[in-house]
Amino acid sequence: MDATVYLPLLLPLLAVPVTRWLADRCHPRAATWALVVTAVVVAAASTLSLGLLAVAGLTRVTASAVPVGVVAGVALTAAAVAFVRVGARHVRTLREAYAEARLHPDSDLVVTSDEAPIAYALPGAPGRVVVSTGMLAALDAVEQRVLLAHERAHLANRHHLFLAAAALAAAANPLLRPLRAAVAYTVERWADETAAERVADRRSTARAVGKAALATRRTAAGHPAALHAAAGPVPRRVAALLAEPPTGRGTRFRAVALAAVALLALTAFSSLDAADDLHELFEATGLTAR
Repeated sequence: MDATVYLPLLLPLLAVPVTRWLADRCHPRAATWALVVTAVVVAAASTLSLGLLAVAGLTRVTASAVPVGVVAGVALTAAAVAFVRVGARHVRTLREAYAEARLHPDSDLVVTSDEAPIAYALPGAPGRVVVSTGMLAALDAVEQRVLLAHERAHLANRHHLFLAAAALAAAANPLLRPLRAAVAYTVERWADETAAERVADRRSTARAVGKAALATRRTAAGHPAALHAAAGPVPRRVAALLAEPPTGRGTRFRAVALAAVALLALTAFSSLDAADDLHELFEATGLTAR
């Protein structure tokens, strides 16, 4: 194997900031997809590269492969353990959320008699929007529409799956943790923009997001898998709603987007090329016949 096997382990240092730059300058829907696709591709490629290095060291195809293979094997084991733990936690919380959603079969909107301001989207089949009378009392009619549209956007666009994919990728490769945090923000912005489109009033949407956040700042309610309208950096979300939505246009944006695509393609190609090199090395040394 040549040096290409190491590229998927190093390219995240470029791919992560480039993708985050793009995400800040395009619609939150496109930003979320870009962040998650980048995270998944890079995590898969880096995991494959670690596996190839570990196998090369285990089989001792070259003398220099052994110490590198040991380090790669340790890193791969740690990544696998983290991936399984995060995956098991997400599966468990989603199963509990689905079970809780089935307790309310009559409507997708569940209004609880609670003076505490509570509002969240609960994933399920179908999902449910849970809101308390305290939260409804804190908002006017238009703001209530914004709140419900926001939470329903989380369910309709299956934002919990985007969050799970980003979390699993970050577990496999810790360098991707900034993308996991960025996805948590962009899904909220995605829901904000959807709500603003539904009510056709960006200022009222911004006001509803701010009021919901202020009302729930001391409330810790809902399921671990729930998505809250007051989540994320609220001042930044409000400022984004008071401005024009990003369009992702311009020569500079297109150039950086092409660079990001090239980085992803190079990352995937490097892993596949390294796998092919290892196979050829096995054939040359006769290891495939063992």
